[in-house]
Amino acid sequence: MESNPAEPLYKTMGLVRIVELDKAGRAVLEYEATAAQCHSGGVVQGGFVTGWIDAAMAHAAIALKGKDIVPMSLELKVSFFAPARPGLVIAEGWVERDGRRTGFFEGVLKDSKGNVLAKGTSTVLLADRSKVEAAAKSAS
Repeated sequence: MESNPAEPLYKTMGLVRIVELDKAGRAVLEYEATAAQCHSGGVVQGGFVTGWIDAAMAHAAIALKGKDIVPMSLELKVSFFAPARPGLVIAEGWVERDGRRTGFFEGVLKDSKGNVLAKGTSTVLLADRSKVEAAAKSAS
């Protein structure tokens, strides 16, 4: 499944492609971690790792609920197990518990060999896209 690489957020985060969007509430995304995303010792800064996992969980929510929702994080926790380094990384997200307006999601970031680098959990508000877009227009 191809993403739109022209989207600024995807470009900034280094998205290579969206591998899977399963209607059961699962998503897999590939990213290219770069030296520009690293701090000392060639380790990817934790905000990128968190963002990759968060994006995978958000894509899982969209796969589950459809494109009429905007997943908005209410709570996000990430535990880091090993450093992410430049190269291909895979972010996976899935629904743990589905609700009408709130969902609970989990995700992991793996290196190209399948080693788990970090794990995340998120409580997500499943907001109505039209309301979010209307609010954004009125705020600008």
